[in-house]
Amino acid sequence: MFSKEVFTNVVLMVLCYVYILFIVFVSGKIDKLLHTSQKASRKFLHAMIGNLPFIIPFFTSYVYPVLVAASFILVTFFASPYFPFRNISLRLKGLSEITGKGHHLGLILYAVSYTLLALFFFPEPSVIAAGILPMAYGDCAASIVGERYGRRKYRLAADKSLEGSAAMFLASFFSFTISLAFFSLLYQFSVFDKVFIAIVVAAVATLVEGFSPMGFDNLTVPILGSLTFLVLNGGV
Repeated sequence: MFSKEVFTNVVLMVLCYVYILFIVFVSGKIDKLLHTSQKASRKFLHAMIGNLPFIIPFFTSYVYPVLVAASFILVTFFASPYFPFRNISLRLKGLSEITGKGHHLGLILYAVSYTLLALFFFPEPSVIAAGILPMAYGDCAASIVGERYGRRKYRLAADKSLEGSAAMFLASFFSFTISLAFFSLLYQFSVFDKVFIAIVVAAVATLVEGFSPMGFDNLTVPILGSLTFLVLNGGV
């Protein structure tokens, strides 16, 4: 018989799975419904999955969010071209089509990042948000703005634009600041005391994204964004 605590955590896990599967389903259809590209579908998926840190405070043990994230390492790997059994990949056709249009490792590394952050920083969801939200919303904004309006090009590890990088900085800052406002309601701290830290986190995420090739920003941005917040917030 489940205890009340275990039951609550399992219900939260189920809600996370339902949410993720719903987002995957919508992402697979959005290009046809709204006549957008599959790249836009992928970015929508990327951004919406980034909302998961908001549910972290309601779990009572790291085990549950880690299980949610770790299971999607396997799912995204099964849907990728790297998985040798194509009949299984075909059963995940919608997700496979989305991942196939971008960096094949991107969503896998995204799930790895979330798993590691949930494992090591579960008691501090703000630290997790500092890594995930800049990747979710910042990278999405950088891609959209850079593709449509990017005129001033530069190259670090990959071709970027100043317009795209500015969009990443702003989206990273605002999305993370919104998360801090939410967490402040639960943990009783002042958002204004952390605005400067949020600016630095957004700047680090933008810089790291510029140096990260081939989808590896899905790993480097979350990890270094979280560590930046942890250090500046006095956690190390």
